[in-house]
Amino acid sequence: MIAAIVRNGFRALRRDRGALILSFILPIAFFTIFGVIFGGMHDTTPRVRLLVVDEDRSEASGRLVRGLLREPSLNGSTRPEARKGEPAPPEYTAATAETAVQQGDAPAALIIPRGFGASPMAFAPGGERKALRILHDSSDPVAAQVVAGMAQKVVMTSMPDTMADLGMKYFAQASGGLTPEQRKSVESGLSQLRGQMRERDQAGGAPAAAAGSGDNGGGLVAIEVRDVVGEKKRSPMVAFYAAGIGVMFLMFTASAAGGSLLDEAESGALDRILSGRVSMTTLLAGKMAYCTLLACAQLTLMFLWAAAVFHLDLFTHLPGFFVMTVATAFAVASFGMLLASLANTRAQLGAISTLIILTMSAIGGSMFPRFLMPEGMKKVGLMTFNAWAIDGYTKVFWRDEPVSHLGPQVAVLIGAGMVLFLLARRFARRWEYA
Repeated sequence: MIAAIVRNGFRALRRDRGALILSFILPIAFFTIFGVIFGGMHDTTPRVRLLVVDEDRSEASGRLVRGLLREPSLNGSTRPEARKGEPAPPEYTAATAETAVQQGDAPAALIIPRGFGASPMAFAPGGERKALRILHDSSDPVAAQVVAGMAQKVVMTSMPDTMADLGMKYFAQASGGLTPEQRKSVESGLSQLRGQMRERDQAGGAPAAAAGSGDNGGGLVAIEVRDVVGEKKRSPMVAFYAAGIGVMFLMFTASAAGGSLLDEAESGALDRILSGRVSMTTLLAGKMAYCTLLACAQLTLMFLWAAAVFHLDLFTHLPGFFVMTVATAFAVASFGMLLASLANTRAQLGAISTLIILTMSAIGGSMFPRFLMPEGMKKVGLMTFNAWAIDGYTKVFWRDEPVSHLGPQVAVLIGAGMVLFLLARRFARRWEYA
């Protein structure tokens, strides 16, 4: 009897495609997504996009710049990327680098100040040294820490002669001075080391690995970190999570609301509606308008709750919030209509929508921040509504950008919504000819 019950259970599971998908395909899909995300991180240090500005223009600062650009944990650059067919743009200055960080082009910029080459490092926290400046966008909480640690490392690997020279000065002060023979031997060794460094720079070789990195105040190099985005925000990541979680649940709601088409088709009500003066285009447009208004109400409630409980600065960003909410709701509503027009039953709609929505949310940033994903996954994430909606809300609430800067996000969401609605109308023809 037990064996018969087991066989019946598997037989029923095989017939129920929705349950079969949720039992086997969805776990594999999620495992694959997070395997790609975390499998691309070969260590605990993410590769950070870094803008490098050399105001000193000394030999020491040049070595530091070259070392930072070679560092595998950093994606460093000294100038914006050149557009195809255009000359190379000028190198970043402190002002242009700060603007780029504020606009979200990179999470951090490192400024090497004038005078750095004269006193680049010290072995004691109170020693005389010029501090490097890190301009940071704190919406990426790991970037400044990674850059600070890598700067300490690169100093050791790119300027070992300077470090050795400084060490010998400390030793000479502590021991009462070196004899002429000792000083001559030290100078000879330092000269050979400098020659090796020049040869390595000319060959473009990678620096040798060095262990550890000091903290901002106690390392070889003094480092000052300043948040240039969100410095005065009370709840920096609330808008990010409100948008990410909100869009994910909007898609579930739109899918369920669109399923009313299937209920009407099964009950015969759809035939009676279409036999009147209501066309399928009008019916789909009306249902999508309802889904859009419902989604707007849900997002508004989500952000009002965030403002009341988590101190999100909503009321000073109402224009941008309104534009992003309408565009997001329209795209999500059309997505729900398309899923409903593709499915044959409510059970099939539930299984398909769960698989697609959770997958889109995983790669689009609703479940895991996209700035921590590998570059390939970031590009894949741009195929989802989640990524574009989160980027748009981040511009509004985090970067305080005007509505005119929301053009790319709004265009993608509205354009995708129109395309999906046309596809839904195409697949819904099966009810007209049934």
